[in-house]
Amino acid sequence: MAGALTKKKKIGYAFGIFTESLIYNMFYTYYLTFLVEIVGIAPKYSSIVIFISIVWDAITDPIIGNYTDRGGVDKRKVMKSALLPLGIVFIVAWTSFGAGLTSQTLKIILYTFISMCIWIFYTMYTIPYYAVVAELTEDYDERTNIRSIASLLNAGAVGLGNVLPALVPTVAILLGERFSSNSYAVIAAIISILAVVLGFVCVNSLKGVYTPKPVIAGAPKSTMKDTLKTFGEILRMKPTKFFLLFVFFFLTASSMIQSNLTYMVVDCIGIDYDTGIVYVIVSMVLSMAIIVPIVEKVAEKTDRRTASIIFLTITMVGEIVAKLVGLDATVGNFKIMTVVCAALLGMGAGTFWTFFYSMGYDLVELDEFKTGKRRESTITALPQLIQKFGSAFGILMAGQLLSAYGYDSSKDTAGSESLITVVTDPHIVGGMENISTVIPAAFLAVSIIALIIYPMTRKTFNRLMDALNKKRAGEEYSTEGLEKLI
Repeated sequence: MAGALTKKKKIGYAFGIFTESLIYNMFYTYYLTFLVEIVGIAPKYSSIVIFISIVWDAITDPIIGNYTDRGGVDKRKVMKSALLPLGIVFIVAWTSFGAGLTSQTLKIILYTFISMCIWIFYTMYTIPYYAVVAELTEDYDERTNIRSIASLLNAGAVGLGNVLPALVPTVAILLGERFSSNSYAVIAAIISILAVVLGFVCVNSLKGVYTPKPVIAGAPKSTMKDTLKTFGEILRMKPTKFFLLFVFFFLTASSMIQSNLTYMVVDCIGIDYDTGIVYVIVSMVLSMAIIVPIVEKVAEKTDRRTASIIFLTITMVGEIVAKLVGLDATVGNFKIMTVVCAALLGMGAGTFWTFFYSMGYDLVELDEFKTGKRRESTITALPQLIQKFGSAFGILMAGQLLSAYGYDSSKDTAGSESLITVVTDPHIVGGMENISTVIPAAFLAVSIIALIIYPMTRKTFNRLMDALNKKRAGEEYSTEGLEKLI
């Protein structure tokens, strides 16, 4: 740790969430639709393209985590070096030059490769971005506060990452028929510029408050074998397995809903896309903005685990109720589920992203207590790896289920400026509704159960820090009350 972690520094750091979230949200919400409707890849193969690229992202997490944990490696420089390549590759990923190919195989290979490139640079930025907080402060509530500021700003990032791509039909009209299929690329360029600029703001905010770990003379370099060994040590810690189950199943549920958002609006709710997506995004963003300070206050009164259980349970129950009521329900002439379903998604996302990384940071101190080492990036990489697998699995499930329910519009709309063709088959519509409600609710239930079993509470963390500080000082310490952790 270096200089004072002022409010200004915290906000500057928090703006870095835009870099991660803008890219993340446009990709997760719209890339499946883009590949199906514009490039012309069938849903079952489009979901595989996304699955492979995100799994690749998960594989690179421990590699980059291992590197940025080494002495002498400046996390700021790693983040900075990733920004421009990330912006450029992201724009390329949304261009429609592959739509003219007749071979599904060539399209799959091309867009899989491009997507994999996105995630390499994304990971180079996000691993050190999230890991650095564990080096800035060890205070339980300050960590929550930093993540809460980022989560609040993330509501705006989620909004931009979803609302700007929703303007694709309008941009297509402005571009004209000849260039309309590249309207996504225009939006991606705007997203990329914002992501790169705000990423630089974040990097600059860390000046004076972050100092790279020193190089220890004679210390062997950490290798991938060491990283895998570290993963094994972390997985053997009692809280880890339940925390990772919580992460995996929440992201499965969330990404399944998010990737199906377009179909939910047009086919399940049955509202014009241009109007419906505005209601959905505004409701989701407002829900996140409202819920973040609320969950932070609840966490201050109780702890992060309790707050997460409360609000994720409300989200799960809400999804089930939405299915029972029907996504096409109206109040007067208004399609009420454009607001309700989006608010539920916002509540779940706001809760998860406020606490996810803060809960992961707690494992850093537990690992240090057991091994004597601080491995912030590697420990951040493991939950991120599981996060990516959960997200990839959710999108894969959404694409496979769309095909299983009989949906495939790629032959009719590939390369067209039309975003989507309305589905009238009740079996397909019912399937799309399940993908947005009861199926993710089932995954969310598993996530909540894992969280209930997760033993790291405020009380146990404070006991851990008391013992750790005594151990650092060479004093006698007790492990009483830490049995569930160690």
